[in-house]
Amino acid sequence: MSGPDFGVHGDDAELVEVEPETKQEVLENKDVVVQHVHIDGLGRTKEDLLGYEIAQVFTAKNLIDVMKKSHEAREKLLRLGIFRQVEVVIDTSEGEDALPNGLDVTFEVTELRRLTGSYNTMVGNNEGSMVLGLKLPNLLGRAEKLTFQFSYGTKETSYGLSFFKPQPGHFDRNFSLNMYKVTGQFPWSSLRETDRGISTEINFPIWKTNHTLKWEGVWRELGCLARTASFAIREESGHSLKSSLSHAMVIDTRNSAILPRRGALLKINQELAGYTGGDASFLKEDFEIQLNRRLFWDSVLSTSLWGGLLVPIGDRPSCIADRFYLGGPTSVRGFSMYSIGPQSEGDYLGGEAYWAGGVHLYTPLPFRPGRGGFGDLFRTHFFLNAGNLCNLNYGEGPRAHLQKLAECIRWSYGAGIVLRLGNIARLELNYCIPMGVQSGDRQV
Repeated sequence: MSGPDFGVHGDDAELVEVEPETKQEVLENKDVVVQHVHIDGLGRTKEDLLGYEIAQVFTAKNLIDVMKKSHEAREKLLRLGIFRQVEVVIDTSEGEDALPNGLDVTFEVTELRRLTGSYNTMVGNNEGSMVLGLKLPNLLGRAEKLTFQFSYGTKETSYGLSFFKPQPGHFDRNFSLNMYKVTGQFPWSSLRETDRGISTEINFPIWKTNHTLKWEGVWRELGCLARTASFAIREESGHSLKSSLSHAMVIDTRNSAILPRRGALLKINQELAGYTGGDASFLKEDFEIQLNRRLFWDSVLSTSLWGGLLVPIGDRPSCIADRFYLGGPTSVRGFSMYSIGPQSEGDYLGGEAYWAGGVHLYTPLPFRPGRGGFGDLFRTHFFLNAGNLCNLNYGEGPRAHLQKLAECIRWSYGAGIVLRLGNIARLELNYCIPMGVQSGDRQV
């Protein structure tokens, strides 16, 4: 593009004029109108699906607002999980109907392939696994997804097929259908469990909360993991069928799920089994609360509380697969994984009621090595954990239940170092001192 000629050549000096280019004069504080929004690169995606995601771009009133709403629309398009890349181009409007302050916004998209695959490894809670996945994104053109996943681990092997369908214009409202088979080993109970099941889920937000309604039907096969399994575990062996309805509510204002510096978390779960079939009948409630507050010197104070209650319905006792378990790095540190509470001949049977809590102080490493870089991934960790797991006599009153939960409290304290691995996981190296150890509890 060449600009106007400002050279002066003798008598031609009076003929020099500069044409004002008013259409190029789009300033931050000037009113603009988004006249057209184009989406280039569509193949199998239905255009009506994308109309919901880009509608807010037309409401922009100035250039800054256009850029902001275009960026938000780009994030919404990427969130659909059907595009590999989305670029935004903003230009002045052209054509016979173009306004002096008109703009055109173009989204240049690249769709994902019809079939994608993934391979990764996962490590956590003293377990490692290899995960293979196949995915058919945008199956019917409206962000549907069909996924097959196979996982082979040291303690668990599973495979499953799931179908996911979001509501157009409201991605947080979605429906999923799952079929799966999971075989897991639980050495703390000398138990092997194989689940074959089907489930349906509906997810939706209400105000600042996210809700999940779920139905699950599962055929469970329990068996002994070793010949030395206790008689109590052998009694639990066999087949059972569970059909349950559950509801979960989550409020999460944390800035990070792995190592938050501020915000709070509230989770409440309810599960009712037996009224839609099956031979397992119970009512199960549990919750989790977490509060995080930033203090002086870039330190963070975190407090958490968990609790749960399982009430059998009818004459049959609860199944070992439905009970709660306590102990290990995710609850009460210093104790072996799920090795607190009722047990028989060294096999832990779980409990029908539990609570656990913790206070954690995270601080930067002493003298701040690697500040502003790799060193910021590490935090010094001081903690105090406590909890209890037991069975209740439901013929007694609430006062007796609280008294039993307050008896024989296990607790521990210690310090260590935490390494944050992005927003995926965290590694801890701690020195723990377990206290309140009861007969039968297993320490690390």
